[in-house]
Amino acid sequence: MWPRSNALMVGAAAMRRAAPSMSNPAMTEHPTDEPALRLLLNAQVYAPQALGRQNLLLGGGKILWMGIDTPDLPAQLPVETIDLQGRRLIPGLIDGHVHVTGGGGEAGFRTRVPAPMLSRYTRAGVTSVVGLLGTDDLARGTRELVAGIYALREEGLNAWGYCGGYHLPPATLTGSVRGDVVFIEPLIGVGEIAISDHRSSQPTLDELLKLASEAHVAGLMTNKAGIVHLHLGDGPRGLELVRQALDISELPARVFNPTHVNRRKALFEEAVELARRGCHVDLTAFPVEEGEDAWTAEEALIRYLDSGAPPERISVSSDAGGCLACFDEHGRMCGMGVGESGALLDCLNAVLARGVDLERALPAFTLNPARLLRLPGKGLIAAGADADLVALDANGAAFDVFIAGRAHLRDGAVLRRGNFEA
Repeated sequence: MWPRSNALMVGAAAMRRAAPSMSNPAMTEHPTDEPALRLLLNAQVYAPQALGRQNLLLGGGKILWMGIDTPDLPAQLPVETIDLQGRRLIPGLIDGHVHVTGGGGEAGFRTRVPAPMLSRYTRAGVTSVVGLLGTDDLARGTRELVAGIYALREEGLNAWGYCGGYHLPPATLTGSVRGDVVFIEPLIGVGEIAISDHRSSQPTLDELLKLASEAHVAGLMTNKAGIVHLHLGDGPRGLELVRQALDISELPARVFNPTHVNRRKALFEEAVELARRGCHVDLTAFPVEEGEDAWTAEEALIRYLDSGAPPERISVSSDAGGCLACFDEHGRMCGMGVGESGALLDCLNAVLARGVDLERALPAFTLNPARLLRLPGKGLIAAGADADLVALDANGAAFDVFIAGRAHLRDGAVLRRGNFEA
């Protein structure tokens, strides 16, 4: 049993207003309409490692305590008790590639994708997002991106972003990547910079190196991620620029973070080799047609985990809010879809259906991106970590979702919606 003296001390601390922090931006602005403490009982915890059945006490945005016994809490403490009845409890998913202001625009202004609303993320078990600009980094800019990040934070979601977009020179607020990352708190790197794509600025090696050095030094100054998040097109040059950058520069390999690396099978093989050299590579959970020269995210993740490459250097993101465009031989858009954060849970469940253990698959959606992005307290379940938690039902859908300990989904029903959601 948990000593009553410890419980009193923790409960008193939890009832004080939590201070905003880099690790827990969802605590910055939100109505105080929640119990001070929540006790989750009978959770089958994957932290992401399997810990078996546990009980957890949440308060002040944190996991205050976890153990197999039921804590003996004083009756005076306002505690809501929730019996999870043996459901799997996982860390909140981290979606590291999201168009929080909407993407698209490649075929005229009418093809600009609207910004996803809050519950589009939370219903999918996503508790943290990293927002970015894509092809349209002109009509949509860094000011709008930062405003969108702050809006999501005010609604209770953890959110950060990248300055820049597809093109060089990168879109910034201060006039430089280093200035944006150092002085604008939510911005943690630069991206998505397009390479091997007909929509890119066709950056040279020197341009990429200068950009990466700006991001890296800014990361050192601030303890932020300081990475270059690279959009990979389907061009034949693939990851050649990144290989050259690693060959001739002193920059750490972790600074280069290519995404969409499963869009071509040969590109995926290049990415696996880069991961062996120290890069963190990112898969995109987009639809793949039968016979297409691409791997689904679930197939690519399984292949990566079986390759012997470092398992901590792989992640999966959704491209939520982005335009999933296809182009003809003249570079004209001939079709489009829209990315959804729900693709992450779909991918995770597809991997589990293939016989992969949850504790082996889960880090790519939680702990790995948290470490890459230098988000302390995210991506894991432990005493002292942020209380970003998802309970899964028997079918693998999000049943309960807590962000900073606050309930966004209960029993599969949405409790909190964005300001303009119906």
